[in-house]
Amino acid sequence: MKLLAFDTSTEACSAALYIDGEITSLYEVAPRRHAELILPMIDQLLSQGQIKLTDLDAIAFGRGPGSFTGVRIATGIAQGLAFSADLPVIPISSLATLAQSVKDEADYIAAAIDARMSEIYFGLYKSGDIVELVGEESVISPAKLVTQGIPNCYGVGSGWLSYTDSLKTIFKDKLTDYAGDQFPHAKDLAILAVHAYQSGVAVKPEEASPVYLRNKVTG
Repeated sequence: MKLLAFDTSTEACSAALYIDGEITSLYEVAPRRHAELILPMIDQLLSQGQIKLTDLDAIAFGRGPGSFTGVRIATGIAQGLAFSADLPVIPISSLATLAQSVKDEADYIAAAIDARMSEIYFGLYKSGDIVELVGEESVISPAKLVTQGIPNCYGVGSGWLSYTDSLKTIFKDKLTDYAGDQFPHAKDLAILAVHAYQSGVAVKPEEASPVYLRNKVTG
Protein backbone atom coordinates (compact mmCIF):
# COMPACT_ATOMS: atom_id res chain seq x y z
CA MET A 1 0.00 0.00 0.00
CA LYS A 2 1.09 3.56 -0.71
CA LEU A 3 -0.21 6.41 1.42
CA LEU A 4 0.59 10.06 2.09
CA ALA A 5 -0.15 11.44 5.56
CA PHE A 6 0.26 14.87 7.11
CA ASP A 7 -0.72 16.83 10.21
CA THR A 8 -0.83 20.56 10.94
CA SER A 9 -3.24 20.52 13.89
CA THR A 10 -0.80 21.81 16.53
CA GLU A 11 2.46 23.75 16.71
CA ALA A 12 4.14 20.94 14.79
CA CYS A 13 4.00 20.43 11.03
CA SER A 14 4.72 16.96 9.68
CA ALA A 15 4.29 14.73 6.64
CA ALA A 16 4.94 11.05 6.07
CA LEU A 17 5.01 8.68 3.12
CA TYR A 18 4.07 5.04 3.70
CA ILE A 19 5.16 2.63 0.98
CA ASP A 20 4.55 -1.06 1.59
CA GLY A 21 5.46 -0.95 5.27
CA GLU A 22 8.30 1.58 5.03
CA ILE A 23 7.77 5.10 6.37
CA THR A 24 9.76 8.24 5.61
CA SER A 25 8.77 11.47 7.31
CA LEU A 26 9.53 15.14 7.87
CA TYR A 27 8.72 17.03 11.06
CA GLU A 28 9.20 20.58 12.27
CA VAL A 29 7.83 22.54 15.22
CA ALA A 30 6.97 25.81 13.51
CA PRO A 31 3.90 27.65 14.87
CA ARG A 32 1.97 29.63 12.25
CA ARG A 33 4.20 28.44 9.39
CA HIS A 34 2.21 25.38 8.40
CA ALA A 35 0.82 26.89 5.21
CA GLU A 36 4.30 27.60 3.86
CA LEU A 37 5.89 24.34 5.03
CA ILE A 38 3.47 21.50 4.40
CA LEU A 39 3.37 21.45 0.59
CA PRO A 40 7.19 21.58 0.24
CA MET A 41 7.38 18.73 2.77
CA ILE A 42 4.95 16.68 0.70
CA ASP A 43 6.82 17.44 -2.53
CA GLN A 44 10.11 16.43 -0.94
CA LEU A 45 8.77 13.10 0.30
CA LEU A 46 7.18 12.24 -3.05
CA SER A 47 10.39 13.14 -4.85
CA GLN A 48 12.52 11.07 -2.49
CA GLY A 49 10.15 8.15 -2.83
CA GLN A 50 10.12 8.55 -6.61
CA ILE A 51 6.37 8.40 -6.57
CA LYS A 52 3.55 10.55 -7.95
CA LEU A 53 0.29 11.45 -6.25
CA THR A 54 -1.57 9.28 -8.73
CA ASP A 55 0.48 6.27 -7.59
CA LEU A 56 -0.96 6.53 -4.08
CA ASP A 57 -3.87 4.54 -2.72
CA ALA A 58 -5.07 7.27 -0.37
CA ILE A 59 -4.28 10.54 1.39
CA ALA A 60 -4.61 10.86 5.18
CA PHE A 61 -4.66 14.03 7.26
CA GLY A 62 -4.97 15.14 10.87
CA ARG A 63 -8.63 16.14 11.17
CA GLY A 64 -8.24 17.70 14.62
CA PRO A 65 -9.04 18.63 17.25
CA GLY A 66 -6.40 21.31 17.55
CA SER A 67 -5.71 24.73 16.13
CA PHE A 68 -8.64 25.89 14.01
CA THR A 69 -6.31 27.36 11.40
CA GLY A 70 -4.05 24.32 11.31
CA VAL A 71 -6.89 21.83 11.01
CA ARG A 72 -8.47 23.92 8.26
CA ILE A 73 -5.16 23.99 6.34
CA ALA A 74 -4.78 20.21 6.50
CA THR A 75 -8.37 19.60 5.44
CA GLY A 76 -8.11 21.94 2.47
CA ILE A 77 -4.82 20.50 1.26
CA ALA A 78 -6.05 16.92 1.63
CA GLN A 79 -9.16 17.70 -0.38
CA GLY A 80 -7.23 19.54 -3.08
CA LEU A 81 -4.62 16.83 -3.55
CA ALA A 82 -7.20 14.06 -3.45
CA PHE A 83 -9.41 15.76 -6.02
CA SER A 84 -6.48 16.29 -8.36
CA ALA A 85 -5.37 12.65 -8.17
CA ASP A 86 -8.82 11.06 -7.78
CA LEU A 87 -7.97 9.50 -4.42
CA PRO A 88 -9.94 8.68 -1.27
CA VAL A 89 -9.23 10.59 1.93
CA ILE A 90 -8.74 9.25 5.46
CA PRO A 91 -9.35 11.76 8.29
CA ILE A 92 -7.46 10.77 11.45
CA SER A 93 -7.83 12.21 14.95
CA SER A 94 -4.88 14.25 16.19
CA LEU A 95 -5.53 12.86 19.68
CA ALA A 96 -5.37 9.30 18.38
CA THR A 97 -2.13 10.16 16.59
CA LEU A 98 -0.66 11.37 19.88
CA ALA A 99 -1.81 8.23 21.68
CA GLN A 100 -0.38 5.96 18.97
CA SER A 101 3.06 7.52 19.47
CA VAL A 102 3.27 6.28 23.07
CA LYS A 103 1.08 3.17 22.86
CA ASP A 104 3.65 0.97 24.62
CA GLU A 105 3.94 3.15 27.73
CA ALA A 106 0.85 1.97 29.68
CA ASP A 107 -2.47 0.14 29.42
CA TYR A 108 -4.22 3.42 28.67
CA ILE A 109 -3.09 6.64 27.03
CA ALA A 110 -4.55 10.00 28.09
CA ALA A 111 -4.05 12.34 25.13
CA ALA A 112 -4.59 16.03 25.85
CA ILE A 113 -4.06 19.06 23.62
CA ASP A 114 -4.24 22.58 25.06
CA ALA A 115 -7.55 24.04 23.83
CA ARG A 116 -6.99 27.39 25.59
CA MET A 117 -9.82 29.02 27.56
CA SER A 118 -8.79 26.78 30.52
CA GLU A 119 -9.79 23.63 28.62
CA ILE A 120 -8.18 20.69 26.86
CA TYR A 121 -9.08 18.51 23.92
CA PHE A 122 -9.07 15.08 25.51
CA GLY A 123 -9.24 11.48 24.45
CA LEU A 124 -8.63 8.30 26.44
CA TYR A 125 -7.22 5.41 24.44
CA LYS A 126 -6.69 1.74 25.18
CA SER A 127 -3.22 0.62 24.17
CA GLY A 128 -2.56 -2.03 21.53
CA ASP A 129 -0.92 -2.30 18.12
CA ILE A 130 -3.53 0.26 17.10
CA VAL A 131 -4.89 2.44 19.92
CA GLU A 132 -8.64 2.32 20.50
CA LEU A 133 -10.73 5.25 21.70
CA VAL A 134 -12.56 4.71 24.99
CA GLY A 135 -15.77 6.74 25.07
CA GLU A 136 -15.65 9.99 23.09
CA GLU A 137 -13.21 12.79 22.47
CA SER A 138 -14.18 16.00 24.24
CA VAL A 139 -13.25 19.55 25.03
CA ILE A 140 -13.29 19.83 28.80
CA SER A 141 -11.84 21.49 31.87
CA PRO A 142 -9.10 19.22 33.28
CA ALA A 143 -10.80 19.31 36.69
CA LYS A 144 -13.94 17.69 35.24
CA LEU A 145 -12.25 14.56 33.89
CA VAL A 146 -13.42 11.22 35.26
CA THR A 147 -10.72 8.58 35.69
CA GLN A 148 -12.74 5.84 37.35
CA GLY A 149 -11.95 2.37 35.98
CA ILE A 150 -8.54 3.27 34.54
CA PRO A 151 -5.87 0.96 36.03
CA ASN A 152 -2.90 3.00 34.79
CA CYS A 153 -2.26 5.49 32.06
CA TYR A 154 0.40 7.58 30.36
CA GLY A 155 -0.25 11.22 29.52
CA VAL A 156 0.77 12.82 26.24
CA GLY A 157 0.25 16.16 24.54
CA SER A 158 0.48 19.89 25.20
CA GLY A 159 -2.42 19.77 27.64
CA TRP A 160 -0.13 17.97 30.06
CA LEU A 161 2.35 20.84 29.86
CA SER A 162 -0.23 23.60 30.23
CA TYR A 163 -2.29 21.97 32.99
CA THR A 164 0.25 19.69 34.68
CA ASP A 165 -0.89 20.17 38.27
CA SER A 166 -4.60 19.80 37.53
CA LEU A 167 -4.14 16.65 35.48
CA LYS A 168 -1.73 15.06 37.94
CA THR A 169 -4.22 15.74 40.72
CA ILE A 170 -7.07 14.12 38.75
CA PHE A 171 -5.13 11.00 37.71
CA LYS A 172 -3.22 10.65 41.00
CA ASP A 173 -1.43 7.31 41.32
CA LYS A 174 -2.94 6.03 38.07
CA LEU A 175 -0.47 8.14 36.10
CA THR A 176 2.76 6.33 35.22
CA ASP A 177 4.35 9.36 33.51
CA TYR A 178 3.63 11.97 30.86
CA ALA A 179 5.17 13.76 27.87
CA GLY A 180 3.84 17.30 27.71
CA ASP A 181 6.19 18.45 24.97
CA GLN A 182 4.96 15.97 22.37
CA PHE A 183 2.89 16.87 19.30
CA PRO A 184 1.13 14.70 16.70
CA HIS A 185 3.55 13.23 14.15
CA ALA A 186 2.54 12.14 10.66
CA LYS A 187 4.51 8.89 10.93
CA ASP A 188 2.10 7.74 13.65
CA LEU A 189 -0.87 9.12 11.73
CA ALA A 190 0.20 7.00 8.75
CA ILE A 191 0.03 3.80 10.80
CA LEU A 192 -3.49 4.64 11.94
CA ALA A 193 -4.49 5.56 8.40
CA VAL A 194 -3.28 2.28 6.90
CA HIS A 195 -5.33 0.38 9.48
CA ALA A 196 -8.36 2.60 8.78
CA TYR A 197 -8.00 2.09 5.03
CA GLN A 198 -7.79 -1.68 5.41
CA SER A 199 -10.90 -1.51 7.60
CA GLY A 200 -12.80 0.34 4.87
CA VAL A 201 -12.69 3.73 6.56
CA ALA A 202 -12.06 6.18 3.72
CA VAL A 203 -14.20 8.94 2.25
CA LYS A 204 -14.51 10.97 -0.91
CA PRO A 205 -12.58 14.28 -0.80
CA GLU A 206 -15.74 16.33 -0.51
CA GLU A 207 -16.78 14.29 2.52
CA ALA A 208 -13.56 14.97 4.45
CA SER A 209 -14.28 17.36 7.28
CA PRO A 210 -12.36 18.85 10.21
CA VAL A 211 -13.23 18.15 13.83
CA TYR A 212 -13.08 21.15 16.20
CA LEU A 213 -15.06 19.75 19.19
CA ARG A 214 -16.26 23.23 20.10
CA ASN A 215 -18.35 25.79 18.28
CA LYS A 216 -16.20 28.68 19.40
CA VAL A 217 -12.80 27.97 17.91
CA THR A 218 -9.39 29.57 18.44
CA GLY A 219 -6.46 29.83 16.08
